[in-house]
Amino acid sequence: MPTKYFGRALGAAALLIFGCSDPAESPQAEKAAMPAAAPAASAEPAAAPQPAPMAPATDPAAGTAAAPAAPGGPRPLAEFQATAEQFKVHFDVPEWEKTPEEMTAAVDAALETANKALDGVAALPRDGLNLKNTVAALDDILYEPSKVYNRVGLIEQTHPDKAFREAATVQNKRLAQWFTEVGFREDIYQVVKAYADNNPQLSGEDAKLLSDTMRDYRRRGLNLDADKRKQLETLQTELNNLEIEFGNNINAASAPVKYTAAQLEGVPAAFLVKVKTGDDEYTVDGNITWHFTTVMENARNEETRKTLKLARYRRAREANLALFSQLLDRRARIANLAGYDSWADFRIEPKMAKNGRTAQAFLEKLRDGLEPKYQAELEVLRQIKAEETGKPDAKLALWDIRYLKNQLKKTRYNIDTEQLRVFFEYHRTLQGMFDVFEKLFQLKIEQVQAPYVWADGVTLYAISDSGTGEPLGLLYLDMFPREGKYGHFAQFGVTPGKQLEDGSYQRPVVALICNFPEPSDKEPSLLTHSHTETLFHEFGHALHSILTRARYATFSGTSVPRDFVEAPSQMLENWVWDKSVLDGFAVDYRDPKKKIPQEILDKMEEARLATIGTHYRRQLSFGILDLALHGTKDVSQFKDLEKVSNELLSRTYVPVPDDSSMLASFGHLGGGYDAGYYGYAWADAIAADMAAVFKKSPGGLMDTTIGRRLRDEIYAPGGSREITDSIAAFLGRERSLDPFLESIGIEQ
Repeated sequence: MPTKYFGRALGAAALLIFGCSDPAESPQAEKAAMPAAAPAASAEPAAAPQPAPMAPATDPAAGTAAAPAAPGGPRPLAEFQATAEQFKVHFDVPEWEKTPEEMTAAVDAALETANKALDGVAALPRDGLNLKNTVAALDDILYEPSKVYNRVGLIEQTHPDKAFREAATVQNKRLAQWFTEVGFREDIYQVVKAYADNNPQLSGEDAKLLSDTMRDYRRRGLNLDADKRKQLETLQTELNNLEIEFGNNINAASAPVKYTAAQLEGVPAAFLVKVKTGDDEYTVDGNITWHFTTVMENARNEETRKTLKLARYRRAREANLALFSQLLDRRARIANLAGYDSWADFRIEPKMAKNGRTAQAFLEKLRDGLEPKYQAELEVLRQIKAEETGKPDAKLALWDIRYLKNQLKKTRYNIDTEQLRVFFEYHRTLQGMFDVFEKLFQLKIEQVQAPYVWADGVTLYAISDSGTGEPLGLLYLDMFPREGKYGHFAQFGVTPGKQLEDGSYQRPVVALICNFPEPSDKEPSLLTHSHTETLFHEFGHALHSILTRARYATFSGTSVPRDFVEAPSQMLENWVWDKSVLDGFAVDYRDPKKKIPQEILDKMEEARLATIGTHYRRQLSFGILDLALHGTKDVSQFKDLEKVSNELLSRTYVPVPDDSSMLASFGHLGGGYDAGYYGYAWADAIAADMAAVFKKSPGGLMDTTIGRRLRDEIYAPGGSREITDSIAAFLGRERSLDPFLESIGIEQ
């Protein structure tokens, strides 16, 4: 979920990317979500990956598998658009740019129109200022450039044509710079400040729009002298470009490792079929997450696991280590000029934690609390390795952990995650998930005819209210890997929700960009249980975006504090652990009468708790590294970034190999989750608390009353009110850490 920051862009919502660049490679990291947005007019920098427009569905370079068609075929989109008129909503897909020339023209037109409108705001007489012609106008003006920015980002990350992707990178940088320049326009700031100085009597979303806009102006240094403002603007532009380059280097990286069949002993035969490249030659790409995890969890040969781990931890090493030093430098200088003690304090101020100290204390408290459980788990894993290798003094290495955890599941808990794949055939799992959330949130999800898609296999779904029929949003699915495509799992925003000037509402459009195992000639696409968690998680982000009712694009959907944004989606992962839910779709595709036995689910839960300490210590090591690098003004102390980062990671988790650089492919820190990685555990705590409301309700996880409350109090408001108010409205009580501690097996 590297991502772009959802900057407030003077009130404009923009690109939202929820997903993961998977620097951490953990199951949680694979489900990570991260909003992104027009970087420009925001105090936050733009981050690496972004959404992107599309290529013709007939493109030969496109993907391979399509989602299941609706009975009788997909419905015409026009049928929904006719219904939309009754509800005064717009329910349209974008006019996708199909060539680099069209893309450049779209950017030119959007910026020309926006610049003229911004000049009009700057020229407003001071005696006629009001909400509509100041901050609300900015939300309107920046809306179109934001949508173009989203499409350009999606092109850059998904288009089958490399030349088109490269052209999108150029336009992406151009747009990022433009948004930055808008954010530093003093003439606009003076108009908004003059309006704010009148102390207008506002309430609700209007008051928050003005308050947040003035806060972000302060964070951009508009209250400083002209020289410092210019320095900040220059640094912000440089940072935007560096972050884009950092993320693109990761996506462009390749980490192929060739093995023989003997070296891949233990790896499923179905996987070997997909990676066979010659006589007794199998090429595994360490930059493709499911390739990496399949081998790391199953290969018995330790040297095989080591070589693949090192290949992954050396991705983009030469290019990105130097870039990261530059990122740290720009970030520290921006924070210093803006009056903050560190980049961490600067980044965390708008979030729930508010400052770096609070975030650091949270991580350290959880790290220390997990120490006994963590050490006990490591010893269990070490003993498994000792038994398997016949070496009583065997030592654990970083490349052992995934494999040994899987062996623990198989031996102590009699769980073979590979064998469970037969219960999660992709099409049935997708439809099963739709069925679950249609019931829980009172929705209808139907495949529709897409006028245009960027690659073969991309499909389009319409989501509407099952009671009223109101169209709510459109969802693209791009679910299988292909060359040049964003390599992990994410939600990409395309069109944010927004109330338009005539009172009608533009319903959102989003895309899920995933990389699930492809079908083969011998079997369909079969997901792991963890993949299914990821699917539910990412769809949760899509729902958060689509179900929005925020009037301003600034607050649309997932435009909430970054340390909360994961919580609603992480909460939905609970559904794939409930047998009554799974029985609706998790059946053996070869024999639909067979379902996952309850005892297997119980064993899986025991296995989860048996290794939850190592899971969280790993996540905490990333968060602690993040805050250590961003928690100081003096980044010159990090002369050898590779050594420093490896040492920091090794203090909290299993030691990192010296000759590797995980930091170089840590897309989260490249942009989007810098000084924010703590947010995963932070959001986990909130997610567990929210899930407890369902678990204690009369209908359990399928309690439709609680489901409606989640839709109305969390999804619909987005960022239009303080997130603490939304959480309180849903919980109906004070927040508690107890459900989280219980979920990770720590007794009170």
